[in-house]
Amino acid sequence: MGKWSRRAFISGGIISGGAVLFGIAIRPGNRVAKVAPLISDTNDTIFNVWLKISPNNKITVVVPHAEMGQGAHTTLAMMLADELDADWNLVEVLEAPAHKEYANYALAKGYALGDLNFPSWLVDTIDGFFLTATQAINLQITGGSTAVRTTGKFAMRVAGASTKAVLLEAAASTWNVPTDELTTKNSIIQHTESSRSAPYSEFAAIAAQLKQPVKPNLKMPDEFQIMGTNVQRLDIPSKVDGSAKFGIDARPPSLKFAAIKTAPVFGTKLKSVDEVSIQNMPGVRKVIQLDNAVAVIADGYWQAENALAALKFVFEDDGNELVEQSDIFKQFENDMNNAIKNSAEITDFQKGDINAALESANHIVEAEYRVPYLSHAPMEPMNCTAWVHDDICEIWTGSQDPLGFAAQIADALEIDVGNVLLHNEFLGGAFGRRAFSDYAIQAAKIATEVPYPIQLIWSREEDMRHDYYRQASISRFEAALDNSGIPIAWINQYVEKHDPVEAPYIPYAIDNQHIHFTESKTHVPWGFWRSVDHSLHAFFTESFIDELAFAATKDPYAYRRDLLADSPRFLHALDTAAKKSNWDSPLPDNWGRGIAIHKSFGTIVAQVIEVEVLEGRVVPRRAICAVDAGFAMHPNGMEAQMESGIVYGLTAALYSEITIQHGAVAQSNFHDYPMLRINESPIIETYIINGGEQIGGGGEPGTPAVAPALVNAIFNATGKRIRQLPIRLHDLSTKELSSKDVA
Repeated sequence: MGKWSRRAFISGGIISGGAVLFGIAIRPGNRVAKVAPLISDTNDTIFNVWLKISPNNKITVVVPHAEMGQGAHTTLAMMLADELDADWNLVEVLEAPAHKEYANYALAKGYALGDLNFPSWLVDTIDGFFLTATQAINLQITGGSTAVRTTGKFAMRVAGASTKAVLLEAAASTWNVPTDELTTKNSIIQHTESSRSAPYSEFAAIAAQLKQPVKPNLKMPDEFQIMGTNVQRLDIPSKVDGSAKFGIDARPPSLKFAAIKTAPVFGTKLKSVDEVSIQNMPGVRKVIQLDNAVAVIADGYWQAENALAALKFVFEDDGNELVEQSDIFKQFENDMNNAIKNSAEITDFQKGDINAALESANHIVEAEYRVPYLSHAPMEPMNCTAWVHDDICEIWTGSQDPLGFAAQIADALEIDVGNVLLHNEFLGGAFGRRAFSDYAIQAAKIATEVPYPIQLIWSREEDMRHDYYRQASISRFEAALDNSGIPIAWINQYVEKHDPVEAPYIPYAIDNQHIHFTESKTHVPWGFWRSVDHSLHAFFTESFIDELAFAATKDPYAYRRDLLADSPRFLHALDTAAKKSNWDSPLPDNWGRGIAIHKSFGTIVAQVIEVEVLEGRVVPRRAICAVDAGFAMHPNGMEAQMESGIVYGLTAALYSEITIQHGAVAQSNFHDYPMLRINESPIIETYIINGGEQIGGGGEPGTPAVAPALVNAIFNATGKRIRQLPIRLHDLSTKELSSKDVA
């Protein structure tokens, strides 16, 4: 896989002879001339906004998303290549540069407008508006499961189909035949009646002069040739043979290494440093003081890390060093209670008459759930290589938001964003963490102090203790059941709302609902964590619906099914998961089976998890996943994303907990923030449903339903209802009345 050319970017480049550009004209003007030098190289002959065609008929797809293991580069290339009728064996991917011309207007347009249909004469204006807006905010983000359902749909497919249209028009003109007599296949244009055929590259120069349609005809699913198939991912070969370049692999000449220690208590400042304490240590080059951190530069990383450990320094106190985890949950409780007492709760969703439903209830069920702070813990720790030279700041890193990083680094250094040259490499895991530029800004600031490039690498301890964390929260429920056990009222109060807005909403047919929240800010920094608020609200709502089924003495699957009778897509996913799990089949002693369903990022996921409880220890044995994302563009990729989301969710539910002691994070490494090991991973079965609705995401939706399905399975096995995560905190050595006894 190619990366954009540094030489072409800096110099502006000169398009070599025979260059042909394809681009979607976006008002004001066509951007072809602007993007050509950004993606050109001396060996290139054709360039454009989203694709270029070489004289050897090779197609290069320019993708404005990072590759962090999710397969986005491959899937987006598939979408363009299919609409282009390209030969997949001739397709390559180039990651778009961190430049304003590649601000991702298609993502913003798709996210904001969805499938709204505009007349052709207005499309350019709409696209121009979103381009201007995304350039203003430096938007080039990868996250939120948006790549396929926005960029793929509104940029890649349109670019492929538009380019094919002008190639056909050019061929028809060259051969003096009607366009409708031509066919395209594997990057070849054919005219059967005259037995002529030629590669796309033969018509590229003429086609580039033609105006591309802004609303080309897109294929229907039954016409797909590449989309929906299991092509080999483009990033896999280099990751297998070791040639793939991650941020930590950057090696500019004369590179030195930096280790850093940031103030343990969030928000505090560096007070003093005693550099004499390490002045004679081997390899040490310099000590750098930042506002809230101290760094050591050395010839090698281990030399820098050892020197940092020996360095004497002091951070200021600001009062937050007195905060304990118990204080935070006590604050949540008080703020929730006061909100109710003072009628200050913030309404999230409301319908029906809650009070009347409560008064007519046969039975009231109440429950409270808690989740801890969570770290992202990607396998590749935070790292960034920075080199300030020739009036530019050159950056090598793995970022989910390269253009945003460039702009934020420019602001931090008080230079023009055009003077920041960012090389975005593969990301060794992210899950939201690499959308935050703190580590890159640190590296850039350190680099301004020395004449050589430096590579800042965070230790695992630094990474664990200076994350942007998934929030801790409390969620309280009250439900009213009628005489038949059906819920007629649903009340939910929780702490702190983030994204997406619909995360706490339920799919069940309950006429009276009041969902509200309470703000309760802490000094702990918040960050996007895989599936964001869906990760905790699915645990809350799907655990509570299980409790309602138990209170109604009904089977949890059947109970959900009754409440989803008017939601066919949910029913299909739920039924698929239940059927594939053999829901009604008996399990061995000490085994349990739990179910959960949740929609996030446009995708419905139903999961059944089977567990065995051995001497109080939970062992996940089997995970069944039914996923409906509308259409799986790359089925193997979707399956891998579901597997990844399940493992990530199991890790969090079973083990993960970040706690605050003396204002700082107590955990430091994988010994006290353990991961699910491969020998602990269950058998995972994924069943893809192409439901035919709008395309949903794949990277995030596999995680939310994991925790509730897991705790519901534990209840089924032991009768122990787990309402606070992680599971490892609970004693499961004894049994109580479970759903097996009442269903």
